[in-house]
Amino acid sequence: MIDRIFIDSNIWVYLFAKDDNKKNLITREFILEKTKNSHLIISFQVINEVCRILKKKEFSEEKLKFVINSLSKICEIHNSTIELSLEASKLREEHNFSYWDSHIVAHAIDAKSDFLISEDMQNGRKIYGMIIKNIY
Repeated sequence: MIDRIFIDSNIWVYLFAKDDNKKNLITREFILEKTKNSHLIISFQVINEVCRILKKKEFSEEKLKFVINSLSKICEIHNSTIELSLEASKLREEHNFSYWDSHIVAHAIDAKSDFLISEDMQNGRKIYGMIIKNIY
């Protein structure tokens, strides 16, 4: 069985920004392994958050285009809907997620992800069959 893995924005920032060598190495190894035997998923929110942070790190528009194209080639991009915004609200009420994290979780669940990979969420938490894992 191929795992469906939703990957949060912060993981991609460590991959592309290379600010933290240890986290960059862990991320590179993780992504290389998972692209071989898993289905990677992101949302447009992830793309926008990654680009916003990388722009603050003075990435050129050319580099941002490279990031966007790279993400679109290795990941399924899950679309937003009004229903997902409402589900995010429900998740905030029931599970005490932050505003933006609730949207990430809602997308991951809707995309039928087995795992949501992040840095700073509720590690080990299982929501509707999906497991949150922090990789650092």
